Parts: sequence; structure tokens; C-alpha cells
Amino acid sequence: MKKAILLFAFAALSLQNINATKRIYTKTDSIRAEKIMKQASSQPAGTNTIVYIGRQLLGVPCVAQTLEKGKTEKLVINTMQLDCTTFVENVLAMYLCVQNKTTRFADFCSNIQKIRYVGGKVSYPSRLHYFSTWIEDNTKKGIVQEQQAPNPPFTAKQTIMANFLSTHADRYPMLKGKQQWIKQIADMEKSITGTRQKYIPTKAVTNSNVVRKTVHNGDIIAIVTTKAGLEISHIGIAVWHKDGLHMLNASSLYHKVVEDNNLLQTYLRNQKTALGIRIARPL
Repeated sequence: MKKAILLFAFAALSLQNINATKRIYTKTDSIRAEKIMKQASSQPAGTNTIVYIGRQLLGVPCVAQTLEKGKTEKLVINTMQLDCTTFVENVLAMYLCVQNKTTRFADFCSNIQKIRYVGGKVSYPSRLHYFSTWIEDNTKKGIVQEQQAPNPPFTAKQTIMANFLSTHADRYPMLKGKQQWIKQIADMEKSITGTRQKYIPTKAVTNSNVVRKTVHNGDIIAIVTTKAGLEISHIGIAVWHKDGLHMLNASSLYHKVVEDNNLLQTYLRNQKTALGIRIARPL
């Protein structure tokens, strides 16, 4: 009996160690995440939890390729440096914890893993690199739902042509020389290429009643792009001000997380490759 208990304890410890090796984080990350989640849990009724959490990350440096660590994929938890995608993933993971009343750091990590990977499998090919696959996968998981109505303002359609990652593998340190991974990613790209998605064109991103009813505070905004091989160039969180729609995001323009003072429509018009926005709503 004692031997069986020891074997069970050893197996549990081994599993714990295996899981630990898949995660990269600091004590500061765990303290910050738990503090934000606990604060968000105690906000008065009517508080938009997504926007509240996003605002707690204002000023965090915007840094590219924070997930490209080492030669093998690990679950990177980084609240100290964010890009546009990891910003949204961190906010959404904390939001899920608050919704489920499970605000431990371990729960937050589990949510990041669930949100970031197909089937929660931590591997480079399983990471949801394209936001279209991110939306599709997280819709299946019941985490978000894409909004594609009414018309107007969803008056435009994008035909997706995805191949940027597989044709620019040299730009991604972990992907260099990994022909099998590149093939898997190319297959994923083919699965979304040719699909058509509705979006709100830039000219329709106004301060009208119909847009205010369609886009809600806390919605995830995805910028539709004409960049070759990509369908989405940037993402952030919708925040309505008196003058119209703004975006809370990890900005490469400002080099940090900001709630942009400029209207979202102004931002879109200043981006030559921006066509408009897609909207995914956290559930």
C-alpha cells in the first residue's frame, strides 16, 4: 500500500515537473495577474470587466515576438511585455478567471493555454498564429463569438489569402529550418484561404447609433488588412468615448499599451493597408 502511494506521489510530482517545464513566467507575472483578477472581481455591478482588466495593463511595453523563446514551444506567460495578440489573450484569460470565480495564477495559465492553442496542445504548429483561426477555434470552445451582422454596418467582405507565415519562415526564429512545422502551418493556411468574412469598412466605423449598438465595449477588434499573405494586421479592445469608438491595445506606434486618444476611424484612415474591422465578442 505504501509503495503504491509512493508511486502515485512520484507520478504526480513527475507530471507537475513536466507541466512546469512547459511554462515560462516570473514571480512578478503571477503577482500581477492575481492582483488584477482579484481587483476585477471586486468591482461594482455594471463594470465592463474586459475594459477594466485591459486598463490595468496600460503602459506595459509593446514588444514583438515575446513567444519566440528557445527551440521548442513552451507556454510563455508574460505580463511585463506584450504584443497586440498577447495583450488580448492575457486580458481574455483573466476575464475568464473572473467569470468562473477562479482567480489563481494556475487557472490564468490554463486559460492562456486554452485560448492560444488548438486543443490546448502547446506546440508551435498548434499555436493560433492567424486571427481568423484564433476566432474560429475560440468560438468552438465557447470563449468568443464573431459578430457579422447587421448590414449595415457589416457591408464588406474579405476573401482570405493566408500564406505569410509559411513563406516568411526565416522571420520567425523558432520556425527556421523546421520543414515539418512549415508544412503543417501551410496546411492550416490553406484551410482558411478562400473563405470570405464580413467586416465593417473604415468609412462605416462612425459614431452612429447603429455602430454603437453593433460594437460593444470590451469587444475584440481585428483590423482587416491588404498586406500580402495576411488577413488581420492588428487587434485590440473596443472602448466607446463620447466622441466615438477608440481602441485599447498594445501599440507598436506608441511602444506600449494605450487607450488611443485618436478615434479608431482616424487610426484606420492613417493605415494604408487597413480596410476596416472584424469583431469578436467575449462570451
